[in-house]
Amino acid sequence: MESFSESYKAAGVDITAGYKAVELMKKHVARTKTDGVISGIGGFGGLFKPDFAGMEEPVLISGTDGVGTKIKLAFLLDKHNTIGIDSVAMCVNDVICCGAKPLFFLDYIAIGKNIPEKVASIVEGIAEGCVQSECALVGGETAEHPGLMPENEYDVAGFCVGIADKPKMIDGSKLTSGDVLIGLRSSGVHSNGFSLVRKIFDINEETIHNTYPELDKPLGEALLTPTKIYVKPILALMKAVEVKAVSHITGGGFYENIPRMLKDGMTARIVKENIPVLPIFQLMQRVGNISEHDMFNTFNMGVGMVVAVAKEEADKALEVLWANGEDAVVLGEVIEGSEGVVFA
Repeated sequence: MESFSESYKAAGVDITAGYKAVELMKKHVARTKTDGVISGIGGFGGLFKPDFAGMEEPVLISGTDGVGTKIKLAFLLDKHNTIGIDSVAMCVNDVICCGAKPLFFLDYIAIGKNIPEKVASIVEGIAEGCVQSECALVGGETAEHPGLMPENEYDVAGFCVGIADKPKMIDGSKLTSGDVLIGLRSSGVHSNGFSLVRKIFDINEETIHNTYPELDKPLGEALLTPTKIYVKPILALMKAVEVKAVSHITGGGFYENIPRMLKDGMTARIVKENIPVLPIFQLMQRVGNISEHDMFNTFNMGVGMVVAVAKEEADKALEVLWANGEDAVVLGEVIEGSEGVVFA
């Protein structure tokens, strides 16, 4: 007998829509399959067999996150196939800071009304993020929540599991004074600080289409640009040089995230003129009359990831990052001190 509940549908949950959504998303999930995947979607758990070959002491490292209020821009623009990239990026960019290669990802989508095509579009973005990070999408959950949220709204969260060899993990313990800090350019605001972003521009159905001289596209499109995924370039860098520390610049900006990569007694000295500040941040500071301190304490300012390497390996590190498509720049150096971050 076909699975169908008239009573449940009358209460606002259409389980047949869920089945259709799964069918529509299968082609996207198939793009993410890697050698470790040993089950398809639809079961009660996603199965993955990790390869421990060549590792002395394998360690699993996990990360979880959502997209935050950036998701409201997807609602306003009715564009849902990129927000999933952000969901993956916020997780894989965290685990790569430890030197962990992402293995698999699972998503959770809570939605007011399950429109299969919309759900499939969200998963399309999640799959794209997984492809970019060579991470398998092994499962997920779509939950229809009538009465809990408006029919046209949803939220997306997820988590990933990565693997690293403990002796080769990146933990900042080998940092010394004089180590060079290299910044990897961001693609935009990424997925942090959007409560302030929406306040600055008074984001609504009309203002989201505003244009500004600083931007090469309408405001909403610029802000919805997906978070950049740094997995491949960081893994390539690890093979070429000793990466001593890595920081993912998320909510809290420079002041909160860079100190997380430093060991006690170390400070990051950043040369302010070296920071490749993107036009969107200059625009936000101008329109919102936001102090420079608050900008650097909230946003990535154009730098999505910071890595630390020995001074003698800095040139090689830059060459590797450039060869892997990264617009990398020297931001400054590690010095002795307890200030966390100082600007020169």
